[in-house]
Amino acid sequence: MTTDLPARMLRLLSLLQTRREWSGAELAGRLGVTTRTIRRDIDRLRELGYPVEGTTGHAGGYRLASGTAMPPLILDDDEAIAIAVALRTAAGHLTGMEETSLRALAKLEQVLPVRLRTQVAALHQATATIGWERRGPRVDPATLSALAAACRDHETVAFDYTTRHGTTASRRVEPHHLVASSGLWYLLARDTERDDWRVFRLDRVTDPTPTRRRFVPGAVPGQDPAAYVARKIATAPVRHRALVTVHAPADTVRRRTGALADRVRPLDDTTCAVDCSGDSLSRIAQTLAAVDADYTLDADPEVTDHLHRTAERTRRALHTAVRTGGGPPKAPADHGPHG
Repeated sequence: MTTDLPARMLRLLSLLQTRREWSGAELAGRLGVTTRTIRRDIDRLRELGYPVEGTTGHAGGYRLASGTAMPPLILDDDEAIAIAVALRTAAGHLTGMEETSLRALAKLEQVLPVRLRTQVAALHQATATIGWERRGPRVDPATLSALAAACRDHETVAFDYTTRHGTTASRRVEPHHLVASSGLWYLLARDTERDDWRVFRLDRVTDPTPTRRRFVPGAVPGQDPAAYVARKIATAPVRHRALVTVHAPADTVRRRTGALADRVRPLDDTTCAVDCSGDSLSRIAQTLAAVDADYTLDADPEVTDHLHRTAERTRRALHTAVRTGGGPPKAPADHGPHG
């Protein structure tokens, strides 16, 4: 039984922050007090500025709502370390979040206990990130946050969506899951007007607006959101068709190309069919180069033209290297993996 008032208040606040909604009886059972005491403690939290709302239903309940300011959060040790590391490593992955992430990290590290600050510092010192230039679109963090909240709260959301052809239309959906794949974010949602499941790229979503209309989430086809989105990505219409038969095992080609599993189909133990189709000619060429095995190609003319141009540039570069006496630089002496 939690008899110390400050400790009980902190425990109550921590519980409210871990779940969308609690009944008064559940909170009383967790804290070992009466529901009357819970009501008084909730009033104390409200006086301190925490926006605790009462909910309707069979027995009523409480939830921590969004307020006009960010209240203090209660984090356990593992949560604090996870947030600190995530803020450091994720900075730069979302548009406009680099400086904000570092400011938040500075605030968090300032109040971390010494034992946790030491652990976080050790992780930072022992790890490094290769700063490859990011390709492709990046997601607006406000869009990502709004859709994540809508998924959590089972709230219908409206937004404008730009298709791969450049046309824009208003959509109204029941959001279920956010899925990240190959540097892109996708929203898996049920389109209410089309009465069907749809996958939306978040970089093409603008102005997501909650409608305050709740829905009861249905079962995702196949029960696996990530697998469903992967299948949709693999079978989505693309600008350029490129199908190859590769003289290498399917598992080997998957490892070399990083292709989605549904895009590599084994024909026998030593041969597989690979769908390299896509919207980017250069990416198709990169995938074919990564195959690193003999293959036969069935592709649209613009794909073969691009490959011919690429091959011709390579041939000219090699010819120039031969005429000027160039070639690959000599490898340094191999002193083993440890120098």
